[in-house]
Amino acid sequence: MRKSQFPGMPRPLQALIHLDAMRHNLATLRARAPDARVWAVVKANAYGHGLAHAFEGFRAADGFACLNLEEAQGLRELGWRGPVLLLEGCFDARDLEVCSRLGLWHVVHHDAQIDALSAHKTQVPHHVFLKMNSGMNRLGYAPERFRAAWARLNALPQVDEITLMTHFSDADGERGIAHQVARFAQATEDLPGDRSLSNSAATLRHAQQAGVSADWIRPGVSLYGASPDHPEHRASDWNLRPTQSLRSELIAVQALQAGDTVGYGSSFTAPEAMPLGVAAGGYADGLMRAGGTGTPVIVAGVRTQIVGRVSMDMVTVDLRPLIDQGLTPAPGLPVTFWGQDPSGAVLPIDEVAQASGTIAYELLCGLTPRVPKHPVN
Repeated sequence: MRKSQFPGMPRPLQALIHLDAMRHNLATLRARAPDARVWAVVKANAYGHGLAHAFEGFRAADGFACLNLEEAQGLRELGWRGPVLLLEGCFDARDLEVCSRLGLWHVVHHDAQIDALSAHKTQVPHHVFLKMNSGMNRLGYAPERFRAAWARLNALPQVDEITLMTHFSDADGERGIAHQVARFAQATEDLPGDRSLSNSAATLRHAQQAGVSADWIRPGVSLYGASPDHPEHRASDWNLRPTQSLRSELIAVQALQAGDTVGYGSSFTAPEAMPLGVAAGGYADGLMRAGGTGTPVIVAGVRTQIVGRVSMDMVTVDLRPLIDQGLTPAPGLPVTFWGQDPSGAVLPIDEVAQASGTIAYELLCGLTPRVPKHPVN
């Protein structure tokens, strides 16, 4: 990490990236589908963890799946020589030149991508993933058009292998995946090639069903220690460990009297005399502004909650639970917004997200660049 040109200590907010937890989670997902190969999904800057850190943590994956050419180029520059998959394929015909140069695999989900391949000049045929829209209704060919798309691709000299794929809309919920699995199986019957169906939720909840894990699984958020079906299951229920810990410190302590209010809009009123902590960290760092009073936080190893509104750079926290534990509130005490606390306690990011009216994906991906990330084992 580049040293600051300014003297003194940096602001006490940092995200610790737990490489050992990444390795553990990858092994856990692999064990759920032992006959499948595993894509480590690293889009969105590896769900806010940093691509280089994720590469180190997921080196044992069979391939890396990403969104764009910048991420793919980054993986190659880090030294990865195995499969790299562009999950939304090429956005422009010129992208195929980069795919040829870097040896990238890419998804095909509409006719213009096949048209571009047919006009592409390459010495090495491409490995493509042909996507079916089995019910998600985002990307992919409708089941009744899938075979025709496969036939077009199969006839192209620019195409080598064709893997068949789809994406589940309800793997984490009551509706489940049976209706999509049936559509996919019917439309792909007798077609050659590998299959890739399962995201995190499908791998954890449905991988034991025949054909669901298939040849490739594509776990995303579960690799990063969040549960895809929270609150039905906690991350620990799936044997997942947090891979990111957002830690800070108290930078001030206030002594409130009964009736005193806190923060913008005076949204919290002290019900009694109480100590209030001010912690470095706000919505400019990635905390949710909606996650005010009631959002859990750990201070000095003691679980408590945010009170009042989340500000741009600061949050205020209830320190009465520290008094109950015989601790003296003071600036400098450690604060954990989510992840592994120095005390050994874990504050699941799923719980923080739920209290903030969002999901773990948004918190992880929303960590802003001004928060330094430090890999640890």
